[in-house]
Amino acid sequence: MQQNRTAFFTLVSVFFFWGFVAASNDILIPVFKEKLNLTQGQSQWISIAFYVAYTVGSLIYVFLSKLNGGDILNKIGYKNGIALGLCISAAGTLLFYPAAQTASFGIMITGLFIVAFGFSLQQTAANPLAINMGDPSKGSQRLSLAGGINNIGTTIGPLILSYAIFGHVTGEKKLESVEAVKIPYLILGAAFLIVALIFKFSSLPNQIQSTTSSQDSDNPSEAQGSPLRYPQLVLGMLAIFLYVGVEVSTASNLPEYMKEYAGISTSQAAPYISLFWASLMIGRWTSSAGAFNLTGVGKYLLRILMPFAAFMVFLGANAIAQNDLKPFYIYSAIILILIAADFLSKGNPARQLLIYSFCGIAALLTGMFTTGMVSVYAFISVGLFCSTLWPCIFTLAIAGLGRQTNQGSSYLIMMIMGGGLVSKLQGWLGEPSMLGIKASYIVGVMCFAYLAFYGFKAAHILRKQNINFDQQNQAGH
Repeated sequence: MQQNRTAFFTLVSVFFFWGFVAASNDILIPVFKEKLNLTQGQSQWISIAFYVAYTVGSLIYVFLSKLNGGDILNKIGYKNGIALGLCISAAGTLLFYPAAQTASFGIMITGLFIVAFGFSLQQTAANPLAINMGDPSKGSQRLSLAGGINNIGTTIGPLILSYAIFGHVTGEKKLESVEAVKIPYLILGAAFLIVALIFKFSSLPNQIQSTTSSQDSDNPSEAQGSPLRYPQLVLGMLAIFLYVGVEVSTASNLPEYMKEYAGISTSQAAPYISLFWASLMIGRWTSSAGAFNLTGVGKYLLRILMPFAAFMVFLGANAIAQNDLKPFYIYSAIILILIAADFLSKGNPARQLLIYSFCGIAALLTGMFTTGMVSVYAFISVGLFCSTLWPCIFTLAIAGLGRQTNQGSSYLIMMIMGGGLVSKLQGWLGEPSMLGIKASYIVGVMCFAYLAFYGFKAAHILRKQNINFDQQNQAGH
């Protein structure tokens, strides 16, 4: 048991890097927009390059698996696959040096593409591994716990990168040259290589057996069909596309919104971007409380204390950065709404997806129909309600796939491209000649509407396959 815990926490270390880089993109977008005179729509090519790389990586993974007559991860092993993905990502960071040296936007987004290309292989291996390393009824909570580690990266990523680029986390100092981005990314590449070595020699399992397989999954002929015959997977692919889309587009367009409507400049945006990504950490820490084997009062107390512990991480990071913390204390009231939503979900991923999606819609509409800092915090709170949607969707989508779990996982990772395409759509609609940045958040409302539908529909589909997460949760207690 202790060895399994050690292996799990080795696994979740890679989640940190995904969050660190993804959130740091929200600092790069306004920086390159300002220094290279890009429009809001053009600046979103950073998100497109990063997130479409996941799709390309997944397509190549599926193609090579079919070419080799078997799943690649089952052949090379899970931890070896993650280590290889980290090395690929490290290679991508090397391009930031010539990109910054020549102020080349094209080379910079090529480097980001390669970084995310490596992430796609890491994600294909790490997500099902996290779900299946223990009690199946707590798979989504374990993935939420891993996501909580991811969001430590998303919380401190914008702060560290802002300090590395501007020489401070917030203030009015102007960026003299884009060359300031090259050293931070070279250091990040070195960290990728170190963690790759750790994974290579870790005790992580190289193979997994799905613990949520359907009754007929032991039939070898079942492994030869397409996983796309499972409706929970097909609908889940679109759900992942839209979930990553609304999460990324809300954050990546936030600096421009704050600049236009709240008088917060690009160089002052980092603490607010950090709070958005910290909100995902707050929500995931809340949900991950179910992954611990506590019962009774202890379990309920943990679900109340965990979100505020995560909020303290955000406050602590900003205190170290010498930011004024007073504007952020009011956010505690919104966290109470999250806690109430978590209790209502009762650990069921389908119910949680439905409830959180409605909360996300309410947050976006509040931001669109209010002004000043009220609207800023409303948009930031979208992070709270996006927080556990990834593990919920992922758990629902691969439930019952049995031996085809890996392929199903790869198809889901493929849809991460929604982060680039949806943010590009919102960036285009956010142009002054279109809807404007504020009204463009209607894109997120539409995304959450589908996610609510998927939460309802997936539960219905899985019940027909004799998979009921309420019954599994009861059995796990």
